[in-house]
Amino acid sequence: MSDLPPSEQEADGPALPAAAFAPLADPVFRTLWMVWFTANICMSMNDVAAAWLMTSLTTSPVMVALVQTAATLPVFLLGLPSGALADILDRRRYFVVTQFWVAATALLLCLAIVSDAINPTLLLLLVFANGIGLAMRWPVYSAIVPGLVPRVQLPAALALNGLAMNASRIAGPVLAGALIAGAGTAWVFVVNAVLSVIAGFLILRWKTVEEPSALPGERFLGAMRVGVQYVRQSAAMRAVLVRVMNFFGQSTALIALLPLVARGMHGGSAGTYTLLFASLGFGAILSVFMLPHMRHRRTRDELIRDGSVVQAAAMIAAGFAPNVYVAVPVMVVAGMAWLTVANSISIAAQLALPNWVRARGMSTFQVALMGGAGAGAALWGQVAALTDVRTSLAVAAVTGVAALWLTRGYKVEGGAEEDLTPSQSWKAPVTALPVEPDAGPVMTTIEYRIDPARADEFRAVMQESRRSRLRQGALSWELFRDTNDPGRYLEYFVDESWVEHLRRFDRVTAADVALRARRLAFHLGEQPPVVTRYIAEPVRHG
Repeated sequence: MSDLPPSEQEADGPALPAAAFAPLADPVFRTLWMVWFTANICMSMNDVAAAWLMTSLTTSPVMVALVQTAATLPVFLLGLPSGALADILDRRRYFVVTQFWVAATALLLCLAIVSDAINPTLLLLLVFANGIGLAMRWPVYSAIVPGLVPRVQLPAALALNGLAMNASRIAGPVLAGALIAGAGTAWVFVVNAVLSVIAGFLILRWKTVEEPSALPGERFLGAMRVGVQYVRQSAAMRAVLVRVMNFFGQSTALIALLPLVARGMHGGSAGTYTLLFASLGFGAILSVFMLPHMRHRRTRDELIRDGSVVQAAAMIAAGFAPNVYVAVPVMVVAGMAWLTVANSISIAAQLALPNWVRARGMSTFQVALMGGAGAGAALWGQVAALTDVRTSLAVAAVTGVAALWLTRGYKVEGGAEEDLTPSQSWKAPVTALPVEPDAGPVMTTIEYRIDPARADEFRAVMQESRRSRLRQGALSWELFRDTNDPGRYLEYFVDESWVEHLRRFDRVTAADVALRARRLAFHLGEQPPVVTRYIAEPVRHG
């Protein structure tokens, strides 16, 4: 499914280097991209410093792996609420709050270290608090980007986001490693706080232009419900979620256990860990420049399959690497494979979502990603505690490949692509009586007259209509057939309120318009189907 017309979808990324960097010509995107880069540097610095600090506080593989779990669990728990908030609040202010939150938690970590109050439990709690900032930040940025660049540049913008994230895997660990070796772990969190505050002030320079709307803002719980409902009714998004959980549940073993892999090597130190982590990021950056060419030769599903297998093999090789001379090139390959898979899945998710639900849809993607990563980190840390690091990495790799084969039926790219371009062809209804926005529920009925001989074909199209109505926010949907007149069908769906009913007219896509035309093709007679809207009347019970 895609918001892009066929002429603008040639490959998910630009073929030429100049086109790959075209979104940076826009000053707003360039500023926010710099913020994103800075934020990811802070995240990488925090991950490196926290993981290494834990190895100095305890030798337990479980506690070391739980650092990754603590960092990702907030995203799993708060991804959906943050996605809903990103769609209904002022995104600029919301983005600023996330940066200042990260700065505050970094300062608390610094104070805990300086005062010698740090311990494994407190470290996990503060890493968890930092993860709350990540949970709030990611959906809002994901929702902002598609509105900043032309539709044709969206794949390039997403690739640049991947470049920023993975360049930070080099800059962040290098900066963190230098600070740990030269000044101490506490200074990592000081720099993290300073950079986060600077990023916050850069966001404040961004002047947003609000799109006027005659409808009141969505309510928090209702926005969450609609977001989840859309994803449930989207086959493309369901495939995306399966793929992202499978891959990150496996690949997180390498990141979670990397401090122990580094310590197990000859002369292993903080510098070794930093070098390996940076090598992973370097490989990911190389992949960004190779992806446009690979996409011309392979589908997204093939890139996900092949990248997952290569990453699994590299993970085993890294576990058995005797020294950095072997481990570094292996980590570069792992980073290339990791970015290939992650970027392919991310683009599939973005193209499966219309603009009106993008933040909420991407928050479910984030929940699946971080949930898989967090659960995987805890699981493979426990396996390492019961066996050893090498065995855990090998089991994770084999399990990931097996899961890939078992779920091979889930395709992120296959079948007919839906055109999710917004459409204004449907006009909101005019009522004879005044209706309050909160009045409801609202029931809409549509009466069709069809040829009974085409009943099976009609029901197949109406099944697609059911998914479309529910994706737009309907509470329920049914199709009824007249027992006395086999050619008479009645479709009905219920919206939560009158204002929620009106919202569906703002959510119509070109695919919905095409689906309506297919429904009408079955209808007999010169007059269109009869559409009737009913509003619930308050009636006292008892």
